[in-house]
Order: sequence, then C-alpha cells, then structure tokens
Amino acid sequence: MKKLNLILASIAFASSSVVAQAATLDTVKQRGHVVCGTTTGFAGFSAPDDKGEWKGLDVDVCKSIAAAVFGDATKFKTVPLNSQQRFTALQSGEIDVLTRNTTVTQQRDTALGIQSPGVNFYDGQGFLVAKSLGVKSAKELNGATVCMQTGTSNENTMADWARANNIKYTPVVFDQFNEVVSAFAAGRCDVYSTDASGLASIRISRLSNPDDYIVLPELISKEPLGPFVRQGDDQWFNIVKWTLHAQLNAEELGLTSANVDEQLKSENPNVQRLLGVTEGSGKNLGLDEKWAYNIIKQVGNYGESFDRNVGKDSALQIPRGLNNLWNNGGLHYGLPVR
Repeated sequence: MKKLNLILASIAFASSSVVAQAATLDTVKQRGHVVCGTTTGFAGFSAPDDKGEWKGLDVDVCKSIAAAVFGDATKFKTVPLNSQQRFTALQSGEIDVLTRNTTVTQQRDTALGIQSPGVNFYDGQGFLVAKSLGVKSAKELNGATVCMQTGTSNENTMADWARANNIKYTPVVFDQFNEVVSAFAAGRCDVYSTDASGLASIRISRLSNPDDYIVLPELISKEPLGPFVRQGDDQWFNIVKWTLHAQLNAEELGLTSANVDEQLKSENPNVQRLLGVTEGSGKNLGLDEKWAYNIIKQVGNYGESFDRNVGKDSALQIPRGLNNLWNNGGLHYGLPVR
C-alpha cells in the first residue's frame, strides 16, 4: 500500500509539473485566444454588460494580454470562477491566467504552484453597513454579525483585526458570492466585509437602494490585487508582467489610445522603445515589436482603464488614491522598458 501511494504521489507531481512547465504562449497561439479566469460577476472589475460582453478593470488585463500576443484585444475568452474554483482552474491548465480580483499573499505566491506577475489594484478589506445601523466607524461593530465568503482571505483578516481591537462578532459565512450578497441585503447580518473595491461594486450594482448603505472609512488590511499565472513558465510570466507595466508606462509617458499613433513620431527614447519604433522589447518577450502599441491603442493606458471601469467615468466613482502613479501620490510605478 505504501509503495502504491508513493507511485500515485509521483504521478500526481509529474502531472502538475507538466502543466506548470508547458509553454503557455505556444498553447495560446495554437488555440487562437487567451483564456482568463474572472469573477462570476463583479461590476467594474469583471462582469458581463447588457449585451453579454465581459468588461471591467480585470477584463482589461485579459484584453491587454490578447492585444500583446495577437495584436487583437478581442481574442480572449472568460471563464467565470468563484473563490474556491479559481486556483484549481489555474493549476490544472483550464485557464491561462487568473485575472480575478485576487490578493497577492506569500502563501499564494509560493505554495500553490502559481505566482503573481504584479498588482493592478491596491485595495484593503473594509465594511459595508446599512445607514440604519447607526455606526460610523468599524470600532463600533462590537457584537455585530458579519457576512463573508469562504475561500477568501477575509475570514482570517477579520478574525485578526477583531482580536487585536477586542471586538466580538459572529461570522456568517457562505460558499457563493451571490449567497453572501443576498444574505446581507435580506438583513441576515449587520455587516458585509470584503475588499473595499468589492463593497463599492456591490453597493452600486447589487443593492436595490444604494443610498441606504455606506462603506465605513477603515481599511483593516493590505490587499494588493492582481493576476496570477502558473509557476514554471517564465516567458508567460514575463508577458503578463510587462503587459501591466506597459499600461503604467503609457500613462507616465502621456500615451493614450487617442494619441498613440501620433506618438509614434516622438523623439523621446522611452516612447520609442515602448512603441517598438526602437526594436528590442518585443524580441525580449517573444512577441511582435508592436506588442505595447497594440495594448495602448486597443485598451488604453492604466488611467484610461481605471477611469472608465471603476473611477470617475464609472458608476463606482472610486478615487484613484493608492492607485495613482508614484509621481502623483500613489503606489503604481512602471518599470523601465530598456
């Protein structure tokens, strides 16, 4: 029996290694589109519109990868995943990249056979409450019932914060996102706790009277959200990583979807390298030299994506805050393309 168990374990390890080390770029090109894991519907980040087309900040990451690889941002497919499904889908090769609001943590980045190429949204866990509850601070939540979704980092974060602040609460935990939303809307719990960006999305898109609810001012954690890929495929990791940085660099350099054609004439060497006028960056990634130009032209820079999906041009109206560029008080910093 022990020998059989060892054989089975070896087969499982070998199978996982094959998936991890497969040349994802070759697989994607042969298939003809990128397969991205998304949420089951999170307005502003990844959700279908009234025409059934998936849109959002995270979907734009997927579109940008497609633009970089194929020169066509429409060559992607979304696979909606809940919190319990997302990592298994990536590990097994069902998806090429997880573009679903997922916090980068040490455990996820090291122990699951996956890794983070970067952050596309800086967030923190917060609290959504009905105004009728009469609280203005999370410190007033002693004795509250708190709705959360299992399979996320929210449960542990909430427990740690409550213990540190001597807050007693009763967790009300559900497996599915829709169950949590329905329970909160029905008054089965006093508080909904998850990433603040998610709370803003839920308030606007899932509650019948958004003005009856408020997101409390406290953030109780650091939640750097971003895509994940499988470990063992450095080229694919680099493509996703530099897709993120292409959008950040574009905003820093003032390149937009509207002016990028004109900027092909720019004498700025940083612009020339990013847009492929000066060749090299595409070859480094195994892509066409116009990889970043196609991202900017078809999807836009990071600021454009932020504003239309979650920022000032969206229903969510989330301030840039930490998601501003480094030279405007935020944390985003485009690594140099050279």
